[in-house]
Amino acid sequence: MTVATGEARPATRHTEPRIALEVHDVTVAYQRKPVLWDVDLHVPEGRLVGIIGPNGAGKSTLIKAILGLIPLSSGRVDIFGRPYRKNRHLVGYVPQRESVDWDFPVDALDVVLMGRYGKLGWFRRAGAVDRTQAMEALAKVGMADYAHRQISQLSGGQQQRVFLARALAQEAQLYFMDEPFAGVDVTTEKAIIALLRDLRSQGRTVIVVHHDLQTVESYFDHLIMLNMRVVAAGLTAECFTQENLRSTYGGRLTLLDAVAEQVRQAH
Repeated sequence: MTVATGEARPATRHTEPRIALEVHDVTVAYQRKPVLWDVDLHVPEGRLVGIIGPNGAGKSTLIKAILGLIPLSSGRVDIFGRPYRKNRHLVGYVPQRESVDWDFPVDALDVVLMGRYGKLGWFRRAGAVDRTQAMEALAKVGMADYAHRQISQLSGGQQQRVFLARALAQEAQLYFMDEPFAGVDVTTEKAIIALLRDLRSQGRTVIVVHHDLQTVESYFDHLIMLNMRVVAAGLTAECFTQENLRSTYGGRLTLLDAVAEQVRQAH
């Protein structure tokens, strides 16, 4: 009988990705009327995530609640396992373009430098290194030549690129973007999605409020389908189904039936 004398090799362990975002039982109400109800979510690190749902579903409200911009009626939010207030330096945010006062007298470089303030603290001014990083961020979004242009003189797509550059300058690990593709031209949209994919390839997590159902499958690997409550959340290939679309959009799907049919055929 042959006896094995070699040492046993330890079993290979599969390392699960960290959880970038956890939302626990979050409810948000305006004047006692719930806008979000019992939202539970977890998003693994290194994902490009879309949030979709009809108008009034609470998509932007969810992002603002996560970021502490509006109060929670109940629940809690963790960023990389800690309360948001303790890890806010890991978070970048691109708001809806319509919510910004574009007449404010600053140029594009000034806007991007605002993204460095979280690292500088209250008592330090932006230095040469910060300006270099801000210019590099502008270059990544194709706006380096507009660094000293007043933001009010930029087109809508250019303004959106500047805000993306500001987020890049933050060097965050988790990004929230509220409809970054809204109102931009095709060239800008392609540039934005290329940038988001590059962030994902670097292990960053990007969560995007989105409205174009036709690009969901090609843009996002992870999906949150929302209508006050979470209808479905997880891998896009598993969530983006005709049944979940109808549960999310209800009677508003009249113009989206063709998309739902394409999803059904794809599966």
